[in-house]
Amino acid sequence: MSDDWTPEDHRSAPSKFFEDLQVGQKFVIPSRTQTSALFAAFQTASGDNDPIHYDVEYCRRLGHRDMLAHGMQVFNQTAAGAGDFPSVVADSLIGMLEVSAEFHKPVFRGDTLYPLLEITALIPQNTTGVVVMSATVRNQEGTVVMTGVHKYLLRKRDAADG
Repeated sequence: MSDDWTPEDHRSAPSKFFEDLQVGQKFVIPSRTQTSALFAAFQTASGDNDPIHYDVEYCRRLGHRDMLAHGMQVFNQTAAGAGDFPSVVADSLIGMLEVSAEFHKPVFRGDTLYPLLEITALIPQNTTGVVVMSATVRNQEGTVVMTGVHKYLLRKRDAADG
């Protein structure tokens, strides 16, 4: 057993910096079925008490097949930390700059969501760079239910060595 071990040794690969990334690079986020427990957890965390999200009979009276997921609950599925992006850029990630989302189709309790982040632009700056990623969420039928944009600020390799 080595006495010089540090937490940085507990990685699957060396951390990447801004200039190591490529447009078109994809970060798959694990799928997740939208269960009653997730609906209840989101209600607790958000304080949202609109019956469209938590009263199945109310939803059915409005013509929906089940409870409708809150848009932010769907958007939460694109959290980069749910995938491997933060691990890939562990030493260079400074923070999230901006997020946006557009909702295209309803998501109901029981739907399984498949989120994906894909780098669409790399904007270099002096010692940092902005990584722009498209966020796409599909349901179990392959239908795009949400699209959006994430922007992250990363260090350049030279700035880290500096």
